[in-house]
Amino acid sequence: MEQDNNDKIIESSLDINKNLKYEKFKKEALDFIKTIIIAVLVAFIIVKFIIVNAVIPTGSMKNTIMPNDRIIAFRLAYTFSEPKRGDIVVFKAPDEEDVLFVKRIIGLPGETINIIDGKVYIDNNETPLDDSYILEKMEGSFGPYTVPEGCYFMLGDNRNDSKDSRYWENKFVEKDKILGKAIFKYYPKFESLLNK
Repeated sequence: MEQDNNDKIIESSLDINKNLKYEKFKKEALDFIKTIIIAVLVAFIIVKFIIVNAVIPTGSMKNTIMPNDRIIAFRLAYTFSEPKRGDIVVFKAPDEEDVLFVKRIIGLPGETINIIDGKVYIDNNETPLDDSYILEKMEGSFGPYTVPEGCYFMLGDNRNDSKDSRYWENKFVEKDKILGKAIFKYYPKFESLLNK
């Protein structure tokens, strides 16, 4: 009889131990699932509202940004300020809004851009734009282009191999189509794109 009681106590202890292990497992599993859900939500919010992650498919921004470089652009860069000449931006292509482009802002709202013998002139200024960052001297003459209010004129840094404002049917990028200011490359190597 005493042996039966001992067996029942042991069996009861084992059941309690199994229940405790199951409860512990269940709690850990729920904590893990909550962590995964929170991480996915945070990642979604960051990608949707704070950054643009882009892979560069072409050489239109050589040597500043090379094909297959990966960049991060900051979506909130122009929340409290206006885009500036020289900023490198990610935007929806004017002729194909489902395609993202990366170019440099050259013309600001209200300005007239004229390209003569590969040199960029703004508002008939006698001194051409300093574009020492370009890959090679641009060939040809284009324009003049008068930039509408709320819009920007874009050029790639590899001016002789860039599909940009000179060639688009819709020549200008509206401010609300600019998704973010490129701030750094992170692959294949890390490099800031600010002040480039």
